[in-house]
Amino acid sequence: MRYYAVFDTNVLVSSMLTKRNDTATALVIDSIYSGDIIPLYCNEILREYEEVLRRKKFPFTEESIQNILKMIRDFGLPVTPSPTGEIFTDMDDLIFYEVVMEKRNDNAYLITGNIRHFPVRSYIVTPLEMMEILRKQKNSPPVQGNE
Repeated sequence: MRYYAVFDTNVLVSSMLTKRNDTATALVIDSIYSGDIIPLYCNEILREYEEVLRRKKFPFTEESIQNILKMIRDFGLPVTPSPTGEIFTDMDDLIFYEVVMEKRNDNAYLITGNIRHFPVRSYIVTPLEMMEILRKQKNSPPVQGNE
C-alpha cells in the first residue's frame, strides 16, 4: 500500500542534517524513493522548502537542495489546497494542513517533527510514527533510533 504525505519543512531539514541513514527522518525520506510514500505539495510549500533550506545556518549545498526538491516534484503529486478555515498559532503551518486535507479521503498524512504546531489528529504524525505505520503495513520489525 502506498501512502500520500505532506512533509513539514523540519522533516526535510532533519533528514538532510543527519549523519545516519537509520534515523526516522532519513528513513521516511527514503520511503519516497521506494514508492511507499507519495509526497503531496503545492507551489507555496515548494517555496518554503527552498527558502528554509537556503538559510545560511544550514550547511546544505545548492546541489543537495536541488536534489531534494527534484525528488519531491518527480515522485510527488501537486495539490491545489482549499481553505479549511482553521486557525493556527503559526499561520505559516496552515498550508501543510490544507494540502493534506485535500487527500484525506486517500489516507494522506502530515509528517512533522513539530506535532504541537498542529491540531491533534490521527493523520498528523512524526517521522517515527509514519515509519511505524509503514512497518505494520509490511509486517516488518520496529524502526529503531531517533527522529
